[in-house]
Parts: sequence; structure tokens; C-alpha cells
Amino acid sequence: MSIRAEKVASVVRQELGVIISRECNGSGEYGFATVTETRMTPDLRTARVFVSIMGDAEKRERTLQYIESQKGHYRSLIGGRLKLRFTPVLEFFHDTSLDNAMHIEALIKKIHQDEGRSE
Repeated sequence: MSIRAEKVASVVRQELGVIISRECNGSGEYGFATVTETRMTPDLRTARVFVSIMGDAEKRERTLQYIESQKGHYRSLIGGRLKLRFTPVLEFFHDTSLDNAMHIEALIKKIHQDEGRSE
């Protein structure tokens, strides 16, 4: 990613992080959502936004659906903060890296426990 694309991605990530946490977090209806990463296309017209969502599977799905339904609103909110000719189209993805890390950690703990029993 170019330096300009990285700067734009950083601004988009920061702005969306504040907006999404203000709208989703704290209400019991949605899971705790955090913007973990944003990647811009080379032409800066599309932002791929990765969101980590804590909670059960139902809350995660509901939260991601809500965020998807609000992407036009989010785009208009961040449009004023970006110094670009075009405000990027927002694409949201569930970031599963934290879930994967927790699963791997649990497997490692289980292996260590099994090794302790066999000795």
C-alpha cells in the first residue's frame, strides 16, 4: 500500500472506530465492536474495514448486519474528514483473527495439560 493509502486507511480506521464504538458498544443489543484494520484499494475508492466483534454468534451476526445497514451513513460522516475527491465505498468484514488466536491458545493449553498427565 502506498504512503497516501496508508494515511487514508488510518484516518478511516480511526473515524469509524469512534463512530462504531459509540453506536454499538454499551447497548446490550449488539456485541462489542472494534475496528481492527482498514485496507484501501490503490485508487482510494474502496475501504475494506475489518471489525472484531465480541459476544455470542447471534450478537456478532446482528452487530455486523447493523454495521452493514449503516455503511451509507458512516460514509457520509467520514466524507467530511477526508481530503479526497471521492469518499471511499465501505466494505465491512468480520475479523476472526482474535477468535483464531483464542482457539490456538486453548489448543496449546490442552496439549500442555495432556503432557503433564502423561509424565
